[in-house]
Formats: sequence, C-alpha cells, structure tokens
Amino acid sequence: MNPVILSCQTLTEFVRQAQLACHTDFPIVELNREYHSDPAKMRVHILETLSLLPADIDTVLVAMGFCGGSWQDVSCSQTVVIPKVADCVALALITPERYAPDLKEPGHMYLFGKDNSGFSIHSIYDSLLEKYDKEMADIVFDMYFEHYYHVDIIDNGLYDCYDLDFVKKAQKDADRIHSELDFVPGSNILLEKLVSGKWDSQFLVVPPRTNITQGIFF
Repeated sequence: MNPVILSCQTLTEFVRQAQLACHTDFPIVELNREYHSDPAKMRVHILETLSLLPADIDTVLVAMGFCGGSWQDVSCSQTVVIPKVADCVALALITPERYAPDLKEPGHMYLFGKDNSGFSIHSIYDSLLEKYDKEMADIVFDMYFEHYYHVDIIDNGLYDCYDLDFVKKAQKDADRIHSELDFVPGSNILLEKLVSGKWDSQFLVVPPRTNITQGIFF
C-alpha cells in the first residue's frame, strides 16, 4: 500500500497526533476548510485534489466525513478509505465506547482544536464582515446562530481544553451567541484507526473507480 492522507485543514493537527500515536508517517494533503460552508465547492475541490495526486499513490485515507454531501458522486483511480461519519465534528465526538454516524445534538455548537486549527464563532463573524457591511453581517450571523443554545468544548485528550486562556476564548464565543458553555467527551480514535489500517465497520472502503454516494456511505 502506498497511501496519502487527504485531510480537511480543521483536522490536520489531529491527523499528525494520530500518526505519532500509531507510528506512521504518511504524506498529508490538505483540503481548504473554507469550502466547508459550501459542499458543492468542497466536492469540486476534492475532485481537483484527487486528480493531482501522484500516479504511484494507490490509497487515499480521508480525514473528514461526508460533510453535507461533499463526497457525493466522487470517484477516483485509488482506493478510498473514509470514516462513516457526518462531518468533522461528528468524527471528533467518537469515543472507543460510543459510535454513531452523527453524535451531534440539536441546539449545540461544538468547539475543538486550539488556535487556528479549531472552530471559532468569532472567526465566522469576521468572515461575514468580509462579504457584507456590518448591518447585513449582523443579520446573517444572528440568523445562523438563532437556534443554538449550547456551546460544547470537545475534550479529545490531545490538548488542554481546560486551559484558562482557551476557556476564556470559548466563553466569549458562547456569550456572543447567548449560549451556555460546557464540555463533552471525544477522542482521536477514528483517525488512529484510519492511519493504522484498522478499518472496521466504522469505515467505508471504496474500490478504485467506484462512485461514492450517500446511500453506500451510511
């Protein structure tokens, strides 16, 4: 097997941690996380990235989930191995004791990762200010978060999510959308399985030139 890891930028640091834990050192190709807000654009980005892989790569280990249909009708000349989860947040919520394709709860916004590797509610607002004037950015922002009442920090054991500075930053995010801040368990188990070749029923293993669809994914 001559694999490459295709990772959403949101999960790249967790992929590195998984490789350290499993003593692997496969090359990592990043997908721009900015496309996450538009699955159609992410799908095009995925197809373009797959088409540029070196000819000797025979296996693509995917560090992301189905992500709103980003993998719908995607095929390539390599074997594709991808966790059977809804998205990157759902992947981070998996623990050795608990698996489901989507463990997210309605009304909950999830934070994971530190610094620029993670998710930030404030960064979403900043991105809206780049697209709209302040009045419209406020309207779009409030509409996006109006049904969220909880902000949960995912404790996956890879960094100190109880660090005072990190919690203060998370509390600002929670306050910004008038939500309660809490902690929920998570882990890096799926990425460790991915890089170590322990592909059980929690993974989809797709032969070369086979179309990926939501039906076979879930």
